[in-house]
Formats: sequence, structure tokens, C-alpha cells
Amino acid sequence: MLISTAYAQAAGAAPGGSDLLIQFLPLVLILVVFYFLMIRPQQKRAKEHRALLSAVRRGDTVVTMSGLIGKVAKVQDNEILLEIAEGVRVRILKSTISEVRTKGQPVADDEK
Repeated sequence: MLISTAYAQAAGAAPGGSDLLIQFLPLVLILVVFYFLMIRPQQKRAKEHRALLSAVRRGDTVVTMSGLIGKVAKVQDNEILLEIAEGVRVRILKSTISEVRTKGQPVADDEK
């Protein structure tokens, strides 16, 4: 009934490539699952957010991460002039926009 320790030690082979592969296989599988469940969806959301920010234009109604809701008055490179009330305009960073509620109509530039 009892297995002698000398017999159990003799049965094992010298450490080789297959033992090393079996040892690291669970770690590799965990990393693959982690990639598909966490990293890949986050990259997809970041890509969609960048596309949303690049499509913001004058007249859009947007919501900022702080909860301000307003209409875009002017779009610059990294900043947006947001009208939150009649005659009240604030400058915000473009990256703080969390969603675009309604798309505005393109406004003709008066400068041309």
C-alpha cells in the first residue's frame, strides 16, 4: 500500500522541455483569457472614444465627465468652447467629453 520514496523518485525523469511546458501552460492560458476579457475590450472602447472626439463639431450637444451639458460653440485642437447657458461659455478640454447627445447641423462660417 505504501509507495516507497525511492521508487517514486526513480520514476521521475530528468527535467525536460515537456515538463516546463506543462508547468507554464496554465500561466499562458490565464494571460490569453485576461487579454480577451480585459485588455481588448478596453482598447476597443478607447478607439471608439477617440473617434467620438474627432467627430465633435459646432452645434453638437455634449455631456462632459463632470456632468455639464451644453452646446459646442467652437472647436479647437484640444479645447472646446461649450455654451452651458444663454451667454455663458466655458472652455473645456476635448478629452473630458463623455458622450454626444445630439448632433448639430453644420454651421456656415461667418469668417469666409
